[in-house]
Amino acid sequence: SKSKMMNMNLFLLSVAAMISVASASSPTAVNLRTAGDFVILAKAGITNVPGGVITGDIGVSPIAASAMTGFDLIMDSSNEFSTSEQVVDGNVYAPNYMSPTGTKLTTAVSDMLTAYNDAAARPVTSGPFQGEGAGAGATYTNLGAGEIGGLTLTPGVYTYTIDVRITGSDVTFDGQNDPSSVFIIKTSKNILQAANTNVILTNGAKAENIFWSVAQEVNIGAGAHMKGILLVATAVQFITGSNFVGRVLAATAVTIQQATITDPTAATSSQPTRRGLRGLQVA
Repeated sequence: SKSKMMNMNLFLLSVAAMISVASASSPTAVNLRTAGDFVILAKAGITNVPGGVITGDIGVSPIAASAMTGFDLIMDSSNEFSTSEQVVDGNVYAPNYMSPTGTKLTTAVSDMLTAYNDAAARPVTSGPFQGEGAGAGATYTNLGAGEIGGLTLTPGVYTYTIDVRITGSDVTFDGQNDPSSVFIIKTSKNILQAANTNVILTNGAKAENIFWSVAQEVNIGAGAHMKGILLVATAVQFITGSNFVGRVLAATAVTIQQATITDPTAATSSQPTRRGLRGLQVA
């Protein structure tokens, strides 16, 4: 009948509306391409104060291997990569190593910059903030006046023209029971995380689906726990005893002081893995 047809059309419209709202609230992931093969990739060097552990491949380009300090690098017999006691389940790459390493790194750096530009260009999620802890009238623009400690963030694109701070207390990412939920936090300023604060993941949120797009610097305080993909135009610093699950993709330099840095896929896998030359995981 005509009334049944109208009811069905209304139902389909309401379903379509729900789907469009859901897709608007969870953006698509930023494609890292081959930059995603690295747990740390930097254009201007990696300075390490020994005492922490790095899990996964690291590399620099276009600067040479000499810009990676504090690793006691041991050249592999292939001359295509080196190893370090500080780097487990991973290798160390530089453009002055034997072919095809230089080409691999050039491509990865290009992919890193493409990913940064992608994240930085994402439109902010519209409408009222859907998470918790920010009070009435909060939106995805300059949420919390920059202070996200104490907030529960839901999937979306968060845009800042000010420093993003995790200083008051921990910040929680709520995946809303969707393991593919994506969070993008982008700022034209800095990310500042205070000592001993934590990024907490709940309800399916994954470190590999949290993208921090930062035009200036990232500073992770002593004993703090950070998670996500850091796409950073300027410097990154991990202070003594800090812990990071994710990837550091920096257009300048990275400084690590006795910090633990873990590839997000290694952190979520149930079995330990060995990473081969091309970043493939094998038993």
